[in-house]
Order: sequence, then C-alpha cells, then structure tokens
Amino acid sequence: MADAKRNANNRMVLLLIGGIPVTMILVATWLWYFVVHGDLDLVAMLGTANRGSLVQPPRQLDDQALRDQSGLSVTFADLEPRWAMVIPATGGRCDAACEQRLYVTRQIHVAMGKEFSRLRRLYVSADSVESTQLAVRELSAGRAAPAAGEFARYLATEHSDVQALTLSTTGYAALFPEYAADSSTWYLVDPAGWVMMSYNKEAPYKDVIADLKFLLNNSGG
Repeated sequence: MADAKRNANNRMVLLLIGGIPVTMILVATWLWYFVVHGDLDLVAMLGTANRGSLVQPPRQLDDQALRDQSGLSVTFADLEPRWAMVIPATGGRCDAACEQRLYVTRQIHVAMGKEFSRLRRLYVSADSVESTQLAVRELSAGRAAPAAGEFARYLATEHSDVQALTLSTTGYAALFPEYAADSSTWYLVDPAGWVMMSYNKEAPYKDVIADLKFLLNNSGG
C-alpha cells in the first residue's frame, strides 16, 4: 500500500514537472498575442513607463529585407533565438549619438552577467560598414577614435560581438520611425523578431537593465 502511494506521488511530481514548460509556453503565447493586437499594456505590466516606450503594435523585423555585409539576405527567424538590442543608423556616418548608443548597449550587455548569452546586438544601417565613417575624435570610453574615421576598424575592435546588417531607406521608415525623430533611439527586439520597445538617452542605464532582467526572467527566449 505504501509503495502504491509512493508511486502515485512520484507520477504526480513528474506530471507537474513536465507540465511547467508547456504552461510557460502557453502563457507566453497568450501574452504576445494580446501585445501584438494592442490589447495588453505591457508598459503598465512591466512598470516601465519611465524606462522605455512600448512599440504598439510591435513591428516584425522580417517584414523588411535585411542583408549582411556581403549583400546576402538575413532572416531574423533563422538566427538562434535571443533578445536583441538594435542600433539603427543612416547617412553613411556614425556620429557622437551613434557611438554613444553602441557604447551604452555594450555596457548594458556586459552588465547582464550570466544572461549575456541570451542577448545579441545588431547594428542596422542603410550603408555598409566599409562605406561608413566614424565621425568622432574620442570614444565614450575615453580613448581616441581610430584614425581617419575608420568605422569598420572601430566596430571590429570595440564591438566585435555586434552583427552589422543593412536595410533599405523604405525599410527604415517602416521599422524605426522613432529614430527619425530622435537619433539617440535604439530598440529591443524579442526572440521572435518583434520590435517591441524603444529607448533613448533619457532612459536610465539601471532602469534598462531592470527591464531586460524582468523580460528574460519571464520568457523562454
């Protein structure tokens, strides 16, 4: 009798353990369905009204033609699922605002500690890295910038983890309208490729980290 009761308890524990991932997937799917359709106020839920701005409705990166530096098509859905910090840029130059966003997102990424591998950074520009000029003399880290505005060299040495992609001008207008109004803007994209939050220089560093930790702790991505 005792063995039968023990076996029944063991089966119940296994069922509970097995049901947890399924439940989390269902909850995540339910949440994002209502976010995408504008029926859920994620800002209020996160308590991030003073940290980032919710993109409503979210925009799908793969609705636009992203390409790598060789001109090959890149589909976000084919990449390893991770949250992404996206730094947009236009005009064939990376000015002080652009360099600052790269620096800040790097510091945030490093500060995530054990969650570092669950994030990626994307630099998305209308121009190739080779044709872009770094228009600053001193980096945010306090060091001198590479000579002759060598953006490709700067990106390779200071931000080797960044994946650089290109996007058409039309694609920019569709994905990053906030950036057109404020050049300090960068974006947070979920593992499914939805642009769902925007940040700018007014967002405190620690508050952005708090947002990211909340999202990572409450998602499977």
